[in-house]
Amino acid sequence: MSGELDQQVEAARRGDEDAFRHLYRNLQPGLLRYLTALVGADAEDVASETWLQVARDLPSFTGGEFRAWAVTIARNRAMDHLRRQRRRPALAVPVQELSELAGDSDTVERAGESMGTEAALAMIASLPPREAEAVLLRTVIGLDAETAGRVLGRRAGAVRTAAHRGLRRLARLLDQRAAAAAARDDVPTIDARPCQRAGLPPRTEPVDG
Repeated sequence: MSGELDQQVEAARRGDEDAFRHLYRNLQPGLLRYLTALVGADAEDVASETWLQVARDLPSFTGGEFRAWAVTIARNRAMDHLRRQRRRPALAVPVQELSELAGDSDTVERAGESMGTEAALAMIASLPPREAEAVLLRTVIGLDAETAGRVLGRRAGAVRTAAHRGLRRLARLLDQRAAAAAARDDVPTIDARPCQRAGLPPRTEPVDG
């Protein structure tokens, strides 16, 4: 966590409302995307429950990685929500630490740019569950392997591998999507009107102009 964020956490613990709003603005976008993959359309409700607990428990926060602490609360609230709804999670929730994946966020950014955030999240959620959550925690929340390991109780190496595999799989899916789009663009336009008038099969060559 950056020094600035540390300072904001300390100020928020002392009751500084502006500092708490800073923490909210810093974490909420990624937290909401992460929860969307876990609970779908109920993500905003679960995020609200999360921030209520964060606000309540922040004075007793003893330090460490604030994002990891908040994400742990969010994940627990998501599991409680799914149990109440008697639903399976969108992802099979056990995922853990994430590693230093140099440049890997580019794949997720590429997905978001080409499809939009909602469709990109859906594509990530289609990955095998452990890979999907590893990708989300690493690239959306931004935790490192050691911190995520402490939160989720798994070895950093296992999640590092899951995240790399998930990002490679996501890159292949994006390449397949791009190839399919290019193939559609290459389909020749067929002008059937002259042939229909003559009672002949339509021409298959592209129409000029």
